[in-house]
Amino acid sequence: MSIHHRSVSIGGVDIFYREAGRLDAPAILLLHGFPSASHMFRDLIPELEANHRVVAPDLPGFGQSAQPDSHAFTYSFDNLSRIIDGFTEQVGLTRYAIYVFDYGAPIGFRLAVKHPTRIAGIISQNGNAYLEGVSDAFNPIQAYWKAPTQENRDALRGFLTPQTTLFQYTQGVADPTTVSPDGRSLDDFYLARPGNAEIQLDLFLDYQSNVASYATFQQYFRTYQPPLLAVWGKNDPFFVPAGAEAFTRDLPKADIRFFETGHFALETHAKEIGAAIREFLAKNNA
Repeated sequence: MSIHHRSVSIGGVDIFYREAGRLDAPAILLLHGFPSASHMFRDLIPELEANHRVVAPDLPGFGQSAQPDSHAFTYSFDNLSRIIDGFTEQVGLTRYAIYVFDYGAPIGFRLAVKHPTRIAGIISQNGNAYLEGVSDAFNPIQAYWKAPTQENRDALRGFLTPQTTLFQYTQGVADPTTVSPDGRSLDDFYLARPGNAEIQLDLFLDYQSNVASYATFQQYFRTYQPPLLAVWGKNDPFFVPAGAEAFTRDLPKADIRFFETGHFALETHAKEIGAAIREFLAKNNA
């Protein structure tokens, strides 16, 4: 099948997205993380398109979507979720599974809390909702939360460098030469655009709203018991395995699977994760 590349305007913000599969097939929404975009799903989409409508948007300020000036557009997770909520309605996703990774997790979980009956299932790939999953790698960002000074903001600019992107892609991978440079090179290109650094730093500051929402996300899990599959790179330096295991506290039937890789697990295990997702979706009629 073909992957289509489209764009729609949501509240005056152009949202780019990739789409594959039949329009009448069960839908799955793929939500990317930092500092990436929908190109991170380039190997996963072909694994899913035969039986599903697969839709993967770029968040505002990421990838090919519009990058409104940070003085005119609020870069918060509530606002990104509002845009993606509008996006799902614009493209006709009335019931769908969500694949959430990194930043995509708090956005997808906000959608689930707001529209619980629309969610057919959740696949969390290193997408955290528990304090147990947050590693010490977040300490500099948490320092910024506690004291949002210019000094603490500037201390986080190292997270936006090519060296850090390389670390995110290769740390915990058994053989780093198996990780293509294509994805991280695109990420570095987008990060280097004028004004993007301030966007990312605004989101670093607002990430505390996600941690504050963990209790709300967990209440949603307990109340609605959505089918959940965790496909976790167990060597992730940011979201550690305890975050995956914690899902079973609220979702006893959650399927937790670990892969011998790092944060960007699709770079090395797209076929294995794709197979796990197909099995999960078929089992849950999602």
